[in-house]
Amino acid sequence: MSPTKELSDLGVSIWLDDLSRQRLTSGNLASLMASHHVVGVTTNPTIFAAALSDGDSYRNQIAELAARGVGAEEAVVDITSDDVRDGCDLFTDVFNATKGVDGRVSIEVSPLLAHDTNGTIAQAKDLYARVNRPNVYIKIPATKAGLPAITEVLASGISVNVTLIFSIERYLEVMEAFLAGVEQAQQRGHDISTIHSVASFFVSRVDTAVDALLDSVGSSEAQALRSQAAIANARLAYKEWQRVFGTDRAHTLVAGGMNVQRPLWASTGVKDPALPPALYVTELAAADTVNTMPEATLFATADQAEVVGDRVTGMFDDAESVMASIGALGISMADVTQQLEDEGVEKFIASWHDLLGTVSDALDAAAQ
Repeated sequence: MSPTKELSDLGVSIWLDDLSRQRLTSGNLASLMASHHVVGVTTNPTIFAAALSDGDSYRNQIAELAARGVGAEEAVVDITSDDVRDGCDLFTDVFNATKGVDGRVSIEVSPLLAHDTNGTIAQAKDLYARVNRPNVYIKIPATKAGLPAITEVLASGISVNVTLIFSIERYLEVMEAFLAGVEQAQQRGHDISTIHSVASFFVSRVDTAVDALLDSVGSSEAQALRSQAAIANARLAYKEWQRVFGTDRAHTLVAGGMNVQRPLWASTGVKDPALPPALYVTELAAADTVNTMPEATLFATADQAEVVGDRVTGMFDDAESVMASIGALGISMADVTQQLEDEGVEKFIASWHDLLGTVSDALDAAAQ
């Protein structure tokens, strides 16, 4: 049995963290679905910036948009919405077979709106209407301004992928925003059984940040803790997920048709080449989770990974010990995770500007 099949059987949904028109038109994505048990796709501004740098795949559409005099920002929304819509169509059978749990394709609101609640709500609803597919996920960052937007978009009957979660504290706020959104959707008369959500908890960036601080401490105790923070942090997030969705409040909503918001492990490609390439896949394998992988991580998982079952449930005490040891060295996880959230928004803004620049140049060239 292949490692990706073993993960699927364990209850891990494998999603590809990449989308491009070339993947869609060449049959590459369909092939990965068949060979590697891929049942969904996530995107972000960085992914689309890379995709749009391949001008050949988008030349005809760019020419048509240029002829209409469309600006760069509107062109980006049109192009990315088209790719996501086509991706949704490719996953329709998966979506139907899993009753909406998988077969999902995500599209993210502009990172320029990360601190704008009303702007996020408006664009989320616009993107949902543009893609016009039931299996689209609208990605909203878990910033302070994003939290009320998440609640309102869910309350409008729209499925949401909450992104850029780094801390347990913020994850608790995300789960509260989700439950409040479902409650409000129910009050507004929506069929809550059609609303789904995932919460994207970022992994590898946590190790990169904490390991740098451990190296600055320099002691043998610090070195022994390298590359342990991210997995411990994610395991404790799963512990909180079990607790929150085990409450009477959650059980009442589930009885009324609610689908539980699943944890999604994001940023699962290792940054340290000394680490096993599938580390954040095998060590975070647990039922009712999503692991969204870059292609290199997907292939490494399929070729090299040893899946040994659930590596999260039952590991909570070890995770608590790791986090306590890191704190005892004077490292503040609250400071680390806030910095990572700020940097995550900044990186996506930079990618968004790159994307706009690439499309603007292409539109200018096509108009000549």
